[in-house]
Amino acid sequence: MSFLRRRIITAALVANALRPVPGFRGGIASFIPGWMTTELAPHLFALTAADTAAHAVWGGSRGRSRLGLALGGASLVGLGVVLEQSRHARTDTEAALTTALGTGYLDELESRPTPAELAVPWRRLLYPFRVRDLAVHVDRDIPYAPEHGRRGLLDVYRPAEGDVSGAPVLVQVHGGGWTIGTKDQQGLPLMHHLAAKGWVCVAVNYRLAPRDPFPAQIIDVKRALAWVKEHITEYGGDPDYVAITGGSAGGHLAALAAVTPNDPAYQPGFEDADTSVQVAVPHYGVYDFAASTGLRSAELLRDRFLAPRVVGRTYAEAPEVFEAGSPILRVTPDAPDFFVIHGTHDGLVPVEQARRFVEKLREVGNATVAYAELPGAQHAFDMFTSIRSTHVVHAIDRHLHWHWNRWRRARQGSAA
Repeated sequence: MSFLRRRIITAALVANALRPVPGFRGGIASFIPGWMTTELAPHLFALTAADTAAHAVWGGSRGRSRLGLALGGASLVGLGVVLEQSRHARTDTEAALTTALGTGYLDELESRPTPAELAVPWRRLLYPFRVRDLAVHVDRDIPYAPEHGRRGLLDVYRPAEGDVSGAPVLVQVHGGGWTIGTKDQQGLPLMHHLAAKGWVCVAVNYRLAPRDPFPAQIIDVKRALAWVKEHITEYGGDPDYVAITGGSAGGHLAALAAVTPNDPAYQPGFEDADTSVQVAVPHYGVYDFAASTGLRSAELLRDRFLAPRVVGRTYAEAPEVFEAGSPILRVTPDAPDFFVIHGTHDGLVPVEQARRFVEKLREVGNATVAYAELPGAQHAFDMFTSIRSTHVVHAIDRHLHWHWNRWRRARQGSAA
């Protein structure tokens, strides 16, 4: 491939990252190239700089070369903007936490994070898809719903050394449009980070549509929560403190589980099980499953994807299924605390859904609601180690430890 063609492709990728194609179809088409460009911007910047510099020295000065050099320079400027947006996730998430929790929330942690702890692990960025930590042990393929085969399995992440007892628990729900995905593909940076710091993390599979239409997915998540309440002490976790997280479809299921504790309609055969959680941290989730807000993007998602692929019925045929499955319609004053995270450039689930959901939580609920809106971030920004995902993981760490410490003090106070 010629130098000019390489630079045209790079310039197109950068332009899409900075300004994704709008609309339902455009957002789908621009998602993957935009996501990879934004989260792998350091790698693309280095390659573009090296290629452009080499051509400037040895490639000659013909018209095509000059155009390629100009595109290379423009791409580097654009990638610089992308890198700055990624780096700014640290201040964006911190601003969200101080706004919701107060400027003194760091005083309620065991210790304030050091600059080294908040720094981007540049060595890990060299191998962003490799997530492995010798400080973490993983118990794999534990059945919580054995009749569903592999879809009824979960993994437990916990510290590799020392006796763990009474540790806080995080349940991770994978995304994939309710139709694909597995427990060992998503949430890995967060789970490894927290498990290394003493948490017990549980990653769950669930049945997939269209073979098993919704609400099979939320029923399975509830059943996994019931399993956690009953068995997590065997792995060192505290069943009384459970947080839940997930991205995309996983964000929808995590949010829905959080606002529908012990709902018998979603707990067939285990109606008496406790499926409540203390806090939820959904990422780029679908909160308006029924398109009740009237957002055109939500209506298109409902009618063109959710109805034919996930629910198996149209909204007109089964409005109650869509409405019951909409977290924004299930918020009550008893909703738990939330930390909602979404990117402004999300091409699959526009950020307006997160804004509306946060407004509803703050209007109806009595809980603490933090909301981080990340400029320039696409869907799935936390799938692997990147500058942005590192800052997001650190922010979730601070939020969850703040929350857990307050919960422990409240429990000790009530016991006294």
